[in-house]
Amino acid sequence: MAAFQPADPHYQDRVRESFDKQGLMKTLGAELTAAGPGFCEIRMPYGEGLTQQHGFFHAGGLAAIVDTAGGYAGFTLFDETDGILTVEFKVNLVAPATGEAVIARGEVIRPGRTLTVTKGEVVSVVDGEEKVCALMQQTLMRIVNRPDVVG
Repeated sequence: MAAFQPADPHYQDRVRESFDKQGLMKTLGAELTAAGPGFCEIRMPYGEGLTQQHGFFHAGGLAAIVDTAGGYAGFTLFDETDGILTVEFKVNLVAPATGEAVIARGEVIRPGRTLTVTKGEVVSVVDGEEKVCALMQQTLMRIVNRPDVVG
C-alpha cells in the first residue's frame, strides 16, 4: 500500500462521523472497522435479509460496502471542508460470497485534485479464513466549496 499524507489530521473522526450518517450502512448492519491514510475497511455480518435466492450474500450488498470502503479511503486524504461522490465503479464478482461475514477493503491508487482512483476487494470469511469474492475499480470526485456536500 502506498504511503499517503492526510490533509486533515482529524480525518479518522470525519470518516467515522460521515459513516455513521449512512442509512444504507445501518440497514446492512455494516461496520467501519479501519481507516488509515488512503485505506478503509468495512465489515458486514451475514444476515438472511442480505442474501440472494441461493443463500449467498447478494451482489448489491457487496457492491454497496466496497463502493463505500473505496469512497472513505479517498475521503481520508481530503480537506476537512471537502465532500466526496462516486463518479463510477466496476465490480467483478469472482466467487460466491458465503460465510459469517464479508469484509470490504478500499485503497487509494491515485489521489487527485478533482478525481481520485481507488481499488477495492471484498473477502468472505468462512471459519476465520478469508476468500476473495469481489474486486472493484472506482473513480471519486472531490467536492469543494459546496457546504451542502461536506463529508
